[in-house]
Amino acid sequence: MGRVYIKTFGCQMNEYDSGKIRAQLQSAGFDATEDMADADVVIVNTCSVRDKPEQKLHSFLGRVLPQKRVRPVVVAVAGCVAQMDGDRIYKKYPNVDLVFGPDAVPRVREMLDAARTRRILDTEFLAGSDYPFPTDLDPTAAGKVGAFVTIQKGCDNKCTFCIVPATRGAEVSRPADEVIREVRALVDQGVREITLIGQNVNSYGLKVPGMPTFADLLRQVHDVPGVEVLRFTTSHPRDMGDDVIRCWAELPRLASHLHLPVQSGSDRVLRRMKRFYTRARYLEVVAGLRSARPEIALTTDVITGFPGETDADFEETMSLLEEVRFHASFSFRYSPRPGTPALRLEADAVPEEVAQRRLERFQSRQRQIQLEEHARLVGTTVRVLVEGPSAHDEGVVCGRTSTFKMVNFPAPAGLQGTHTHVRITRAFANTLRGELADQPAVL
Repeated sequence: MGRVYIKTFGCQMNEYDSGKIRAQLQSAGFDATEDMADADVVIVNTCSVRDKPEQKLHSFLGRVLPQKRVRPVVVAVAGCVAQMDGDRIYKKYPNVDLVFGPDAVPRVREMLDAARTRRILDTEFLAGSDYPFPTDLDPTAAGKVGAFVTIQKGCDNKCTFCIVPATRGAEVSRPADEVIREVRALVDQGVREITLIGQNVNSYGLKVPGMPTFADLLRQVHDVPGVEVLRFTTSHPRDMGDDVIRCWAELPRLASHLHLPVQSGSDRVLRRMKRFYTRARYLEVVAGLRSARPEIALTTDVITGFPGETDADFEETMSLLEEVRFHASFSFRYSPRPGTPALRLEADAVPEEVAQRRLERFQSRQRQIQLEEHARLVGTTVRVLVEGPSAHDEGVVCGRTSTFKMVNFPAPAGLQGTHTHVRITRAFANTLRGELADQPAVL
């Protein structure tokens, strides 16, 4: 069938979708290539939650479309930008052959066949009962230590800043037996770390009577032989129940890390964002998590400059950072996204320079906290799952602790996929440096 080149801009869901596209096309006879100039089919899969992936899409198309003048190549745009702006992309780029949203991923083989003779735009959402979760395994998963497994698609929350409900549709939970089959298949290929992904994993199964809850699913995946580390993302604080929190006390292979987006430390801003929890409730969840697993590392998302955010509101976010001491965060200055309810709040827009100043202050303190937390580990011994050779240092391998800390240390590449004990010798804001140790790890 030819060679296919896939470029992904965006989040874990986009990465996962690209893997499923790659798997389906491989079973249809396509060979994957890392050289775009060598490809017969070029697919760019994009996110639209923030500006940069969308900007990268237009830059990417500016490079690939001229190739159609010298040789036949099918060009496709997929993902959330395609879902939101498919009509505009279809009209703006007449040389793009195929534009399709996330719900069309299971039909990629048929669409590419048809796109050889006519242009296609497919951004229809499927009804939840009709949604076929792709089951083909990403061929690049073989030989990797970790892999994503989707457990749901879409989102039913209406956060005013978020475009996901418009790009991925209503929430649909994947049948638990399908999830377990994929996990088993990945473990058979050598995967040791499983990350369950969804827009709001805590609400898994709640829409279907008799379906397992998310806590039930965690226990099922945890008990699959060969799963050595279990992670998940993303959680909504509103839906973080005690049954899930108890899993950290009862499931030893559940990683000591959780990404729990807070977005703001101000109740007033949280109401405007329609997050449906308070600062106090968020702190209750944090306290419960730390009671169940004292060493748990918490990371988060924060938006500065949301419409109407005052200096006092921002100080609430800064004080929350001090109280929780997040081990890392993804923080951004608010940017209006087409199709989001927050556009109705533009009369209360925060000046860009104010939002940027707040962001820089938050990020500066966050980096200091990260360095302080990492410095506490110097001289201790940690347990690391080795992911593979360092991309930058010869003779050095890298891996992560259960708390999601990246550790680089000199060691033979043959350790990939194994747990080993590493003594931490140096701390940086984003990584740790260490050396092989003989004594048991403390984390």
